[in-house]
Amino acid sequence: MENLLSLLRNNPLVSFTILLLVILTLPPIFERLRLPGLVGLLFAGVVLGKDGLYLLDADSESIALFSDIGKIYLMFVAGLEIDLDEFRKTKERSLVFGSLTFFLPLLMGTYVGIRFGYGWNSSILIGSLLASHTLLGFPIVQRLGMVKNQAVMVTIGATIFTDIAALLVLAICVSIHSGDFSAVSLVIQLVSLGLYSVIILFGFRWLGKEYFRRSGDEESNQFLFVLLAVFLAAIGAQLINVDKIVGAFLAGLAVNDVVGNGPVKEKVEFVGGTLFIPFFFIGMGLLLDIPAFIKTIEFQLPLVIGIVGGLIVAKLLAATAAKFIYRYTWAESLTMWSLSLPQVAATLAAALAAYQVQNSAGERLLNETIFNSIIVLMLITSILGPVLTAQFATKLPLPKTRENEEDRSIENTLEEWLPQLQTETKNDHFTVVIPIYNPYTQRDLLEMGSLLAKQESGIIVPVCIANAGVHMDDPQVDGNLKQGQILLERAIEISQEFEVDAQPIIRIDDDVAQGISRSAKEKNANLIIMGWSENIGLKARLFGTILDTVFWSSHCPVAVMRLLDNPVNLNRILVPIKNLSKVTLETIKFAQLLADSNQGKITLLHICDRQTPQDQIAEFKTSLLRLITEYKLSEKYQIKMIIHDDPAQVIIRASHQFDLLILRSFRRRTVGGLAVSDITTEVLKKLSCSLVLFGQPHS
Repeated sequence: MENLLSLLRNNPLVSFTILLLVILTLPPIFERLRLPGLVGLLFAGVVLGKDGLYLLDADSESIALFSDIGKIYLMFVAGLEIDLDEFRKTKERSLVFGSLTFFLPLLMGTYVGIRFGYGWNSSILIGSLLASHTLLGFPIVQRLGMVKNQAVMVTIGATIFTDIAALLVLAICVSIHSGDFSAVSLVIQLVSLGLYSVIILFGFRWLGKEYFRRSGDEESNQFLFVLLAVFLAAIGAQLINVDKIVGAFLAGLAVNDVVGNGPVKEKVEFVGGTLFIPFFFIGMGLLLDIPAFIKTIEFQLPLVIGIVGGLIVAKLLAATAAKFIYRYTWAESLTMWSLSLPQVAATLAAALAAYQVQNSAGERLLNETIFNSIIVLMLITSILGPVLTAQFATKLPLPKTRENEEDRSIENTLEEWLPQLQTETKNDHFTVVIPIYNPYTQRDLLEMGSLLAKQESGIIVPVCIANAGVHMDDPQVDGNLKQGQILLERAIEISQEFEVDAQPIIRIDDDVAQGISRSAKEKNANLIIMGWSENIGLKARLFGTILDTVFWSSHCPVAVMRLLDNPVNLNRILVPIKNLSKVTLETIKFAQLLADSNQGKITLLHICDRQTPQDQIAEFKTSLLRLITEYKLSEKYQIKMIIHDDPAQVIIRASHQFDLLILRSFRRRTVGGLAVSDITTEVLKKLSCSLVLFGQPHS
């Protein structure tokens, strides 16, 4: 039996299969238990390691390779996720808070290390591990619409300083521990690191922009270029005796501006988040010595408390200092504290790197006791940080000035957009483009398009894309053209039933999605209507769907529909509203157009968190009433304000009383389809009425 297990654990294919099984199953289970998914990956590493089933060997070449790739990818994504635009806006304050939230934990950690008998080098390294932070609470402030709050922006910007400084300290401590340190070597190390950083930050950025400009829409090659940049930077870091995670982080910063928020970034993050980064956390679990871990908790509890407590106190002191320096409110200060608490990405990557470094005498830079304490620190802060962020961020004052249209204050939004809405007149050339490719959904989509076009005295343009390759004499092209012609003839018949002018077109194109977008632009379309696709296969996850691409590239709004009833019967319309912005108002306009076309009624649903201040709720309702009154919508609209902590469940329950639900989608494309929120994803799974996902260009 032991021989069989040894054979299995030394088989890279078996190891890879086990890793995939763990990544697929355990994180969702732990998230249902209200624990971070990464805790499940660590748990899996422990269970599958030498102290458990021993199906995976931490010392095997394949596991070591997977873990190294995951560690590099983790730090690369950490750099990629930093919003450089926001950092530039608040760089002075970000540097001040970054210095505070770096040096205070550094001093605290160094004191704890010295207090418990560690040398200066190890103690300073312990302090640097406490100095960085991971923005696990960012999705929470994003959901609450508080990203543009200055205190939040400053905390996000401070991440750049803390991560770079922590990695720099790691590089110096590794050099000292290896015995290669001297005043001259320090100068050489700093100079080489400076030159290397310039090459990566500016050279890679320039190369990236040039390559992306020349490669156009070749996303696969752009994706490979980004991967190559990451691993070249990691190798370059090793050549100057700096840990590879430093190079990976700098590569993330370098290509940040190049990839932006486009599809390449989505693919990079998808591959990393799905495969490589989970490998790293499982590898961390494999390295855990459970008897030693228990022994650390049992006999070194004061050290563990000192490290965890020291971090919490030091980060609180830094946030408090920022409060008095910049006159922030306590809610803002405590939000900064909670956002800077979690110690995951840079901390774990640096801890593992230090744990694996040994000098000529075989002594580790970071011993097992400290390594285990850092794991405890990660577990506590990764849970505590987001919980506190959810508590304090709801009490943040509404930002007074916003640069982003999405996040402008309600009053500013209304002042800018109401005059435009009030002066708009109907377009005599209102054009609805309807791609025809599924005969089973064709009629419903054409009926919906005809209703909308007729209301606006416009036309519909049924579009059929005959997919073709390079050779036009391919028999398949003729077959596609004949099939398309049949579909278009049926489309004309349906349009005549509704007395709407139809101008069908058939187009030969090697890319169906681009063919649809180009046809819409050529016809100067006002709207594209498409049918919903349930395609969630591997190809769709990696390269997106036709819907995804059309949504990304279109010049006009796109309405993706899943219709469970005849369009003329969709009279009761529900539109959930998160905030008031241009995109929200355009969604309301679309709902009104649909209601006008079939004498429908619209209900606007706004769901507030239980901790949302009453004055914010009142302000939102007042502004929404003003919108309805000034836009003369009061006869068709009702407003529902519901206080609840689970918006998805509220929307699902409310939808039972309606014929159609209109949800907003985003222009940003993901590797798995349309970019929708977690709330929308949950709603889609349980929705029992018809659905429209509506989105605007540049939204």
